[in-house]
Amino acid sequence: MDSVIRRAEERDIPAILDLLIQVDMVHHRARPDLFKGPATKYSADELSGIFRNDQMPVFVYEENGQVLGHAFCLFQRHEENAVLTNALTLYIDDLCVDERHRGKHIGRRLFDHAVEFARSCGCYNVTLNVWAQNEAALAFYRKQGLQPQKIGMEMIL
Repeated sequence: MDSVIRRAEERDIPAILDLLIQVDMVHHRARPDLFKGPATKYSADELSGIFRNDQMPVFVYEENGQVLGHAFCLFQRHEENAVLTNALTLYIDDLCVDERHRGKHIGRRLFDHAVEFARSCGCYNVTLNVWAQNEAALAFYRKQGLQPQKIGMEMIL
């Protein structure tokens, strides 16, 4: 088995679009009132631009030439904020493993890669958001050692 984690490239767009649909459908099944399903949050053209943006690194897990997972990241800094420090954060916007390949520690490898990347870039922390109804993701992130930083709340009217 030949596997690698690397930056996403143009050739990865079809596989990433498929993964983005899987992400959307997880959210749609949990919250059809908010997520349309099946959809992607980026178009192929938008992905192409993101891949060229060093402030928004995207990593893919590739095994035997097939993309089986991705991690969309974003550098964040609260410059000139009266309350928050100027700490550099790597925000994981989206981490997905193809549903047919879950349970093989691919998500762990992608997460660990993002953490090591953040360290190498001098980041203070790694953050992400997870929907409360996504119990599998919550359990996964807790297992990786993440703790709640803040909690978003809502009242449906």
